[in-house]
Amino acid sequence: MARKPQFTDELILAAGDRLAAAGAEVNKTALRRAVGGGNPARLWEVWQRRGKPPRGAVRSPVAAQAALPVSRPPAPPRAAGEPRKRDPERTRRDILEAAIAEFADKGLSGARVDAIAARTRTTKRSIYYYFGSKDGLYIAVLEAVYASIRSVERTFCLTSLDPVEAMRKLIGFTFDYHNDHPDFSRLVVVENIHHARHLKRSSSIRNLNVSVIDDLREVLRRGRETGQFTRDIDPVDLHMMISAFCFFRMSNRYTFSAIFDWDLTSAAAMAKHKGIIADMILSYLANADAAPPLP
Repeated sequence: MARKPQFTDELILAAGDRLAAAGAEVNKTALRRAVGGGNPARLWEVWQRRGKPPRGAVRSPVAAQAALPVSRPPAPPRAAGEPRKRDPERTRRDILEAAIAEFADKGLSGARVDAIAARTRTTKRSIYYYFGSKDGLYIAVLEAVYASIRSVERTFCLTSLDPVEAMRKLIGFTFDYHNDHPDFSRLVVVENIHHARHLKRSSSIRNLNVSVIDDLREVLRRGRETGQFTRDIDPVDLHMMISAFCFFRMSNRYTFSAIFDWDLTSAAAMAKHKGIIADMILSYLANADAAPPLP
């Protein structure tokens, strides 16, 4: 049996779209860097087979989620009797966008393929043709939302920045992304309810998250070399600390606001909390001996 590609076509196309949207040249090297690995020849073959989008356009389902809402020009009117042209790529993208909203709102068990089909004016048969099953569609949704946040992170080139600046940039981005993409937090909650059973079936999600850990490891190393950071911390632990604050704030914003009568969506609250998490993390990294270890 042929080995399944490590990086799906959707992830490769999303990486190319992100580069094009940023005005960068899309080539084999750039694609490999944006995707986080893979055979450059295959990456380029997938990109060329789809064809380059107009610069600044967002065409793949993954990139579309990263930049929602996307304004779409109306299709030109068809002449009487003219058959409707099929656009498989747009169909897949539309199905994924509708599925992200449906699964985030109702969970895996409550989501209905009929409802997703109705949102996209397609059929259940088409959805199963593209994704195989409801579980297959749900896994594709998880891959899409994880690829979205990771693809944006790769554009920052954190390892080329001053360590403190790099950390503030990553923290600020993580905070803003969770705030601007509530569906991401909901889908993470849904998959935790299912004990990450579906996420474990996706090698691409695990591969996607390697890049941010590698970048954090390098930023921490340079920060210790310059003396800006004195604490020796595992980058996975640091990633969890940053994500925990940003994720909790989004996933619990309604209950927290109701209990304490505090609008977490206000500009003042968001600015305050973004500053708190950045100061807290940087203070922790810079003061290894600030407090004695717990017994």
